[in-house]
Amino acid sequence: MKKIKNGKVYDTTTARKLGEYAPNPNQSDFSYYCETLYQKKTGEYFLHGAGNASSPYSKSCGINEMCSGEEIKPLSYEAAQKWAEDHLDGDEYCEIFGEPDEDAEDEKMTVRLSAAAAAKLARESAKNGITKQAQLERWILDA
Repeated sequence: MKKIKNGKVYDTTTARKLGEYAPNPNQSDFSYYCETLYQKKTGEYFLHGAGNASSPYSKSCGINEMCSGEEIKPLSYEAAQKWAEDHLDGDEYCEIFGEPDEDAEDEKMTVRLSAAAAAKLARESAKNGITKQAQLERWILDA
C-alpha cells in the first residue's frame, strides 16, 4: 500500500518491515486484522493495518454494510517503541530498538535542524539501520 500523509510518502513495498501483530490467526474471521510496523529509508516509522469487516480497519461500503479495509498511520519514534513493546516479544523489540538501558536517564530535547542537516541525519540513520536519536548520539559521542 502506498499513501501520502502530510506531504510524505508511506509505501509498504519500499519500507523495511520490522514486526507484525495479528491477535486472531483465523483470517476468515470477520474480526481478523493484522498490523505491521515499518521503517522508511528516512528513519520514520509507520503502521500499516488491514482487516476484515468487523475489525478496527473496516470501511463503510453501503448502507449498514461494512467491508474490509486498510490504513497507514505515521508514528513517532516513541509511538513505534510503545507499539513494539505492546505487540512484539522482547527479542523482536531489542532487534529493532536495542536493549533498554534501565539505569540510564535520557534527557528529552527538541532540536531544530536545517533541511540539509535533517536530510543527512535521515540518510545516515537509515544507512546504519539505527534511529535518528542513535545517529545523533553516535556523532556527538564520537566527536
